[in-house]
Amino acid sequence: MKTDIEIARSIRMQPITSIAERLGIDTEDLELYGKYKAKVPLSYKSAPPRFRDPKLILVSAISPTPAGEGKTTVSIGLSQALNRLGRQASVVLREPSLGPVFGIKGGATGGGYSQVLPMEDINLHFTGDFAAIEKAHNLLAALIDNNIQSKNHSLNLDPRTISWKRVMDMNDRSLRKLVAGLGGTTSGIPRETGFDITAASEVMAILCLASDIRDLKERLGNIFIGYTYDRKPIHARDLKAHGAMAVLLRDAIKPNLVQTMEGTPAFIHGGPFANIAQGTNSVIATKTALALSEYTVTEAGFGFDLGAEKFLDIKCRVAGLTPNAVVLVATVRALKYHGGKSLKTIAEPDLDMLRKGIGNLQKHIENIKIFNLAPVVAINRFATDTPEELDFIRRFCEETDVPVSITDVWGKGGEGALELAGMVVHSSTTCCTKFCPLYELDESIERKIETIARTIYGAEAVDYTPKARGHLLKIKDLGLEGLAICMAKTQKSLSDNPELLGRPKDFIITVREIEIAAGAGFLIPITGDIMRMPGLPESPASERIDIDSEGNITGLF
Repeated sequence: MKTDIEIARSIRMQPITSIAERLGIDTEDLELYGKYKAKVPLSYKSAPPRFRDPKLILVSAISPTPAGEGKTTVSIGLSQALNRLGRQASVVLREPSLGPVFGIKGGATGGGYSQVLPMEDINLHFTGDFAAIEKAHNLLAALIDNNIQSKNHSLNLDPRTISWKRVMDMNDRSLRKLVAGLGGTTSGIPRETGFDITAASEVMAILCLASDIRDLKERLGNIFIGYTYDRKPIHARDLKAHGAMAVLLRDAIKPNLVQTMEGTPAFIHGGPFANIAQGTNSVIATKTALALSEYTVTEAGFGFDLGAEKFLDIKCRVAGLTPNAVVLVATVRALKYHGGKSLKTIAEPDLDMLRKGIGNLQKHIENIKIFNLAPVVAINRFATDTPEELDFIRRFCEETDVPVSITDVWGKGGEGALELAGMVVHSSTTCCTKFCPLYELDESIERKIETIARTIYGAEAVDYTPKARGHLLKIKDLGLEGLAICMAKTQKSLSDNPELLGRPKDFIITVREIEIAAGAGFLIPITGDIMRMPGLPESPASERIDIDSEGNITGLF
């Protein structure tokens, strides 16, 4: 059996100019990054729609497991299938972070015959967006420390109140907590700080929510830094940082155009994680695809309780978007894992464990309906799935009155999702429901957090540590109660405990602290043991990634 990278190399890519022409983009407008990658000008985001009633399709999934669900693969396969049905479709995805690429995944561009290309470029440095975000973020960090050191231009910043760390696009647990400024009077003022991963940067969140350069600058200026010694709040605009930061992001704000294995246009832009940020690609990329395509397929990170909830309550609210259908990806293997089956025996038939784990799928279906949206379940098929197991899930969905399709997008590409594509077309064109946010922004912070925890996670209650309660008072004092909520929570469970699989009940969500992302427009309640700088696993994917003397890369998958 061929690996993903071997399959990717077997495909003859089309020039990116041909992909652009299919979308109605003037090739003279493209900013080319070689033959197969290009940036698209911001002007196409607000161009008159090429199709009368463009449809937005959101792809989400059950709670992730080590057995894998294949949400990105299904998103790509679905977009290819829609084109096979004669619909003009594009797929819009996030950019991979080097942290997971070298840590756990080894790649994040789909799989089998449902991949975006050029696979190696996208998985590695791509068009430099992550580097630009990293530099803009760290410029602000340098300006903060410089201002503390300054004698003539000091804002009188209290170093103890500064929460702005530095970022890098790599998993490195050793950098989570540091002391900077050591080395004497010429090397800065010593203070506690640390590193987050670039995907968790507020600059990343801002880039993905900004509507244009002007909005980007304003949001960057609104970044909350800390207080002066006399308790005056300080923002990035007080340091005159936002202009220079926006300059560094001048090209990064433009969406990237590539292609799938079947020549479907693919916009890949931005990469916030869904367990610690909003987990969706940029507003600009999504709106550009909507302006140029009949169907826009996009995904939100991890399970519906994380990425999709934030897609709906944060991104859709900011951008004025409404999904026309939601595809929920599940696998037999993952549901058996949620039922308690060990990873070592996950391939063995086990209807009993599948029956125990089906509650996780049930809860995510219920959550989609809470938002007044129409779900379609995609069972991403594996070779080890038995007809009895597949039939059990199909019958469960039919009894729940939810359309369900068994897909094989890894092995067959778009052909393996034709039935799913037909269901999506039918659902998106016949459904007359209107998306409703989960909460109103003018509700109290506690009320908004409780609504998410009780309604989406199924929690019994929310508890706050003394530190988190102090943060609530600070947020109210700053007048930021009207911001949206971006929960930081484990992706492995509906609860904040990764060990509680399936559909846990009678649990309490513990908020240990709340970070302020005023520029992005949301607050980040941090629950459980979630970290904003991941660590590498015991056997990282980087050990299997290599390059030969002719420049051929191996190990990306």
